[in-house]
Amino acid sequence: MTHELYEVIHRRRDVRGEFTGEPVEPAVLERILTAAHAAPSVGLSQPWDFVVIRSPAVREAFHQHVQTERETFAASLSGAAAERFAKIKIEGVRESSLSIVVTYDASRGGPAVLGRHAIADAGLYSSCLAIQNLWLAATAEGLGVGWVSFYREEFLRDLLGIPAGIRPVAWLCAGPVTHLETVPDLERHGWRQRRPLHEAVHTDRWGGS
Repeated sequence: MTHELYEVIHRRRDVRGEFTGEPVEPAVLERILTAAHAAPSVGLSQPWDFVVIRSPAVREAFHQHVQTERETFAASLSGAAAERFAKIKIEGVRESSLSIVVTYDASRGGPAVLGRHAIADAGLYSSCLAIQNLWLAATAEGLGVGWVSFYREEFLRDLLGIPAGIRPVAWLCAGPVTHLETVPDLERHGWRQRRPLHEAVHTDRWGGS
């Protein structure tokens, strides 16, 4: 079983262009959300919520917003970077079966959240752990997930009626895919290359080898 876990970790991809549009079975969605909800959280605060979005109208409104933000980012690029970005598909909002927005509620478990007194962002990290659980579970189920980050939080909060004080952390496109790419999209398109592990490992202090 250990090798299967590592295989899923390395097979996981940020999916943009391979969604088939086929539905996600309710039992599969339940397993994926249950895995996300099983994530560790600071002080057992469980600060996440999951907004499952199927509405074509909501997804279209978000897609249009994302395209506007894409154009804003594209305008900041020039030369080779602009050419590379123009070739990269940044989201699969329309093509995926559904979307899941993961949120963070800083007041959950408060006012005194055990373990958060010195690191305020520990709660936000907890929501990110739920996202990772969801992503790996979806990969194990043969589904693809794409994290869309080209949006303004206030827009998404208004679009989904998210209460003030709760942050939308991630819009995740999810659904069946034709395949998962062997090489991540940004590497394939020449945007960035993965750092070797040895460059990221330090011993005892920064820069120690």
